[in-house]
Amino acid sequence: MTVNATPAAAGIRTGGAGMRRRGSGFALFAYGFRPFFLLAGIWAPFGVALWVASLAGLGLPEGPLPMLHWHAHEMLAGFVGAAIIGFLLTAIPNWTGRKGYAGPPLIGLVAIFLAGRLALLPGSPLPAGIAAPIALAAIPAAILLVLPALVKARSARLFGPPLLVLAFWAGNLLMLGEAAGWWQETWHAGELLSADVALTLVVLIGGRIIPSFTLNALRKTGHPAEPNPLPGVDRAAILSMIALTLVDLAAPESLLAGGISALAAVLVALRLSRWHGLRTLGQPILWVLHLAYAFVPLALATKAVWMLTGAPWAMYWLHLQGAGALALMIIAVMTRAVLGHTGRELVAAPPTVLAYVLLPIAALARAFGPVLTGGGLAPLVIAGAFWVGAFALFLLVYMPFLLLPRADGKPG
Repeated sequence: MTVNATPAAAGIRTGGAGMRRRGSGFALFAYGFRPFFLLAGIWAPFGVALWVASLAGLGLPEGPLPMLHWHAHEMLAGFVGAAIIGFLLTAIPNWTGRKGYAGPPLIGLVAIFLAGRLALLPGSPLPAGIAAPIALAAIPAAILLVLPALVKARSARLFGPPLLVLAFWAGNLLMLGEAAGWWQETWHAGELLSADVALTLVVLIGGRIIPSFTLNALRKTGHPAEPNPLPGVDRAAILSMIALTLVDLAAPESLLAGGISALAAVLVALRLSRWHGLRTLGQPILWVLHLAYAFVPLALATKAVWMLTGAPWAMYWLHLQGAGALALMIIAVMTRAVLGHTGRELVAAPPTVLAYVLLPIAALARAFGPVLTGGGLAPLVIAGAFWVGAFALFLLVYMPFLLLPRADGKPG
């Protein structure tokens, strides 16, 4: 998931004679990515910290969802959902040439999103039947906001990502529908649907931007390297992810799901192998994209092992998918997009690089720590601490960029 970092691509830097004077003031609602990337950066550590605290025995008030369900739902609908909405509101103006979303419509959408988070929060007095519709409103509202630009653009291919976002939302609907009593035993299917669709977005969009960004960066070094062609692999990788999403709905945790996961892991790994990732090791803003994409085949392969063999070490594969592939790609894209869209150089500061390191450690600790240590709370606390630390570093560096005007004085 990403946006076109046009300012940085045009060579804008944070210093130099041609730079406009840096603006002052409050710019959180000047562009779609600003509030939603900030909310993603806040909600990710909040959701994990609260979950770990509850496991440690902190007495939390009852809410519309059981605590385990709240944690799972808010990592997807809250954290990943905020990042997805920020992506839509930033990418679609780039794709269609319209002015960016800002001001009252953006403020209204943020209010709808926050209302959903508060409605489901532990301690919320709302019953699930009332909280669920409030929590389900944000993504349809975002789609309605961007729909006129998509229709006006008259390009069918532009509807692909928004349709996938609606499929992601359908998983949310299945989860909260069970909690609200609208239907029975759909929570797990909804959780898998949202997680699989989000991973498909990573495979689809990551496959477009990572080789492009890598090639552009290597050209600047004077040693360009074109992606090595593997005919049919790109399309097959995407189709395998779509097939896996459908099989996970119809026959979750089946041998068929395991087999398709294995196939998808091979295809995605082959795709990644074309992109010269080892040549980006000197540029953290690039290698983190390759590392995030590498978590996709790792998660898929671990999922395949669990479903085909039942090996205990592979049972937490979903955390490799969520805390690994999805979260690392989100933070990789958010850091790059914020720099580019606020007129700054595409260089990751040392705290950002540390966040790039902490997050995969958190994912690996959460996925494999319980088995390696024989269970207990310790691996969860360690994983949670690394996770919270990574997003705290993101907020430390990027919150000022999101709250304040662009460094080059331009609008947005």
